[in-house]
Amino acid sequence: MERIDLLSISTKAPEELSKKKTIQETEDILKEISILQENLYAEGKQSLLVILQALDAGGKDGTVRNVFGILNPQGVKVQSFKKPTENELAHDFLWRVHQFTPAKGMIQIFNRSHYEDVLVTRVLGLVDDDMANKRFQYINAFEQLLQDTGTKILKFYLHISEEEQSERFYERLSDKSKYWKYNPEDLETAKYWPKYREYYADIFQKCSPKIPWNIIPSDQKWYRNYLIANKLYTTLLDMNIKYPELPYSIEEIEIAREKLSAKLKAWKK
Repeated sequence: MERIDLLSISTKAPEELSKKKTIQETEDILKEISILQENLYAEGKQSLLVILQALDAGGKDGTVRNVFGILNPQGVKVQSFKKPTENELAHDFLWRVHQFTPAKGMIQIFNRSHYEDVLVTRVLGLVDDDMANKRFQYINAFEQLLQDTGTKILKFYLHISEEEQSERFYERLSDKSKYWKYNPEDLETAKYWPKYREYYADIFQKCSPKIPWNIIPSDQKWYRNYLIANKLYTTLLDMNIKYPELPYSIEEIEIAREKLSAKLKAWKK
């Protein structure tokens, strides 16, 4: 796969795009997604894993809230992956991830993911290039296993500019209700943008070429939401989800319906 240079990709929506119309279209798409999710849950034969990756303040939480918030919580789960615990470090790097992969009928969202182990670990110098390349192969095998056993995978990189990231950090420090989001390490991490871009380019190029990354311009949240919702919608459609076969005959259902109808009429007398 050709190497992707993030600096060559815009972080903004096309100027000619109508914000108002796009927001309305997003709302319409989300309604269709909620129906497809219900079908996926009822079918119980396939699942969907959504991977969200971004730099700090990139919009992962906002995406979960604004795109996936409409879904029935019975059929969707969110898992965040932060700094590994001692117990997690005592296992292979995929151990903590594999246990949260989606069951049949479910949509699972990874807010950060196993890709942190070939990203942050390299930026901090905890993993060298040789180990990173081995981990790329393990990730490819892991994702292929999920695909082969009925899990569709969607991978999103939320692409924001350095300027937008700084503005979001400043907003957090200017609104008391957002103080809790502030982390002193954020400003330190921002110094490593060139390294993050380099290592993300490696990930895009070497990890699961059959499961391509979707690079989402994310400076404008409404445009980000639209692109992710649209991709989610077309993916669910392509999964050709079908309702399960009825366990009873139509005749049996009609008989049960008539019995209930008679019972309800008797109560209303």
